[in-house]
Amino acid sequence: MPPEDFVNAERRARIAAALDRRLGSVVAVCEAVRRRHNVSAILRSCEAFGVHEVHLVTQGFRPSPGAARGAERWIWRRRYDHVADSLAELKARGFRVYVADLAEPSFTPENVPVDGPLALVFGSETRGVSDTARSLADGVLRVPMHGLTESLNVSVSAAIALRGVAERRRTLVGNDLSAEEKARFYNEWLESEERAARGYRARTTPILS
Repeated sequence: MPPEDFVNAERRARIAAALDRRLGSVVAVCEAVRRRHNVSAILRSCEAFGVHEVHLVTQGFRPSPGAARGAERWIWRRRYDHVADSLAELKARGFRVYVADLAEPSFTPENVPVDGPLALVFGSETRGVSDTARSLADGVLRVPMHGLTESLNVSVSAAIALRGVAERRRTLVGNDLSAEEKARFYNEWLESEERAARGYRARTTPILS
């Protein structure tokens, strides 16, 4: 059976509409974010705000496969062992790179330049972004804080930054996946829905002896 036989028309329309609202010109890079719930939360934020592509820089470890079982199906996740490889690939595609850090001078989600494609790098829970990421970045992005707290959880910081940047970029250029990209991911997502439906049927269909 083709995937369409497992996915009703309403669901197919929702998938197409979600792709119409996707941004390909804002990318999140997670550099050695190790805790499953943080990876999960960042992926959910990306999906919710229409950020289509996430780079997971593992640096020798593999995050738990249980992270973001729902949101991960709708995100283009790309894995790298080294942040330099991720950022080099993005720069070759014309992206400017900003690391989430406390260093000055810095931009905020409200004033970072969004006139071109941009990638936001979020570092590990304990050490933040690496020196390599800092050295390759075009600038620093900082979430303004006005209390006594000096830093935010990485997933909270990512959510705030991604929402602000994605909305500003979307206002400027609209939703920018190409027709070819939409067609590719529409088919991939239908296949994902088909696999999920087959798995559900296999679990719920009684075995007759």
